[in-house]
Parts: sequence; C-alpha cells; structure tokens
Amino acid sequence: MSAADHAGLVVVNSGGANLGSIMIALRRLGIQPPLVDDAASIQSAGRILLPGVGAAGPIMHRLRAFGLIDALRSVRVPLLGICVGMQVLYERSEENATLGLGLLSGAVRRLRGRDGIRVPHMGWNTLEPASGNAWSSPMLDGINPGDYAYFVHSYVAPVGQDCLATVEHGERFAALVQSGHVVGAQFHPERSAQTGARLLSNFLEWQP
Repeated sequence: MSAADHAGLVVVNSGGANLGSIMIALRRLGIQPPLVDDAASIQSAGRILLPGVGAAGPIMHRLRAFGLIDALRSVRVPLLGICVGMQVLYERSEENATLGLGLLSGAVRRLRGRDGIRVPHMGWNTLEPASGNAWSSPMLDGINPGDYAYFVHSYVAPVGQDCLATVEHGERFAALVQSGHVVGAQFHPERSAQTGARLLSNFLEWQP
C-alpha cells in the first residue's frame, strides 16, 4: 500500500494523546496522511480519521473552536472515530453532559464498576459478535471472534442496531459500530497489534 493509494485520508487534530501513535501506525501501513484542523481539509477529504483520548468535553470544545463540527456532520466519506473519537460520534455523553456530533444515535454512559471490575477499563480484551449480527462487515475482514484488542476508557456506547462487535468488562458494550459511512472503534487499533492494523487497513479500503 502506497501513500498515493490513500491520498484522500486526513487525520483530525482533535488534541488527543494518541495522535502520535495513530500516525506511526498509519506509516507502518505505508501512508502518511496530513494532520488537519480546518474545515476545508475535512470537506475535501476522501476519508477521515477522528482520534480521541481523554474526555469528550474537551474534544468537542476543540472541534467547535476550530469550526469543524458542521464539516464533520456534513461529509459523506468514510469516517472512523477511535476511543473518545468514537464516543463523540453519538448524540450525547453522560461525561459532563456533553453533546456530541449526532452521527450515531444514542448516548454514551459511564462504565459500571463493581468488585473486581476496574474503571477505567485498561488492557487487552476479546472482540465478540453483537447478538443477532453476523460477523460479515468489511470492517471485520481478517478479524475473528475472540481476537484481542487494547482498550483504555471509562465510558461506553450501547449494544444497539449499529453494533458490529462487542466486548465485556463487567457488562457488555459496543467495541465496533457502523452506520452508513460512519465507523467507531472503542478500542485503540494503533495499540492492538495485528487486530488493529487489520482494522485500519480495512478502513482504508472500505467503500460504504
């Protein structure tokens, strides 16, 4: 895969701490996309990656400050949100009552902890099919039920009709979702070894 193959990919400068590792993971796949924070670059992109680490509120504040919210809402090219970048794709988050982009239906809520279940959820966990959904999405090509991915988060999205894969940490929640041109991964593909590299490769080839 060459840089020219995916010249239309841009990475949104959302201010997350995983930006560097995302760019390194993409370079391993043979591409070096630009890091952008202007609406024009998003509107002209062929596909968009929205990273995020930390909290939903600061990321939405940064997107708003740079005038990116309307651009992200209006594009119809493939869009992948990662971790908190996935959470802000939803209508809202319980985290400081943050309003999201509304590209996915529903609300993100705090992960329920209990004895022996640590919050935040940090570490490797297995991906499993969502109930009633076949493991057939192009985003899951080369990824199998039971494969491991790496998670760091305290808030979760529900297992709804858009859910492709789930994970369990005290309760079951969405690990990978897709609706139309929008995909969200709660786990960190840039830290998930072969599983993560395959997800990124699938996204780069995906034509919704």
